[in-house]
Amino acid sequence: MIKKILLVLAGVLIVIQFIRPAENHNTNITAQDITRMFPVSDSVHTILEKACNDCHTNSTRYPWYNRIQPVAWWLAYHVNGGKKHLNFSEFGSYPKAKQVKRLKGIAKEVTEGGMPLDSYLWIHKDAVLTEDEKQVLINWANGLGVMAAERK
Repeated sequence: MIKKILLVLAGVLIVIQFIRPAENHNTNITAQDITRMFPVSDSVHTILEKACNDCHTNSTRYPWYNRIQPVAWWLAYHVNGGKKHLNFSEFGSYPKAKQVKRLKGIAKEVTEGGMPLDSYLWIHKDAVLTEDEKQVLINWANGLGVMAAERK
């Protein structure tokens, strides 16, 4: 009986390897990208690249283990959720009030340690933010929040 269960599980694992979620790849910077709408310094750009953009833009750098199911589904779920909440590639399409809210949210999440997610940091040790990097990102988000609120 256990042998049959193991064979069925092995079969299921093999079959699901062929059911792949869509990947989040787009190398084009859209007209609505936050970098086209607001100033992004080199230091902020570096921080966003290492700790934010995989889940909050239209272009994710996938690790090797994204080729294994069900891991790819789990990653797709996180990326889609991250983009649904905040997408830097589409930031300019948000209404002004939503832009301000999202920028305040960035500052709050970074301050409280909610972002980057712990599950992302387990594998991406380079995405751990130093206190200085956190402060740079918080100051940038707060500054943009004021700028966005004042925009017509």
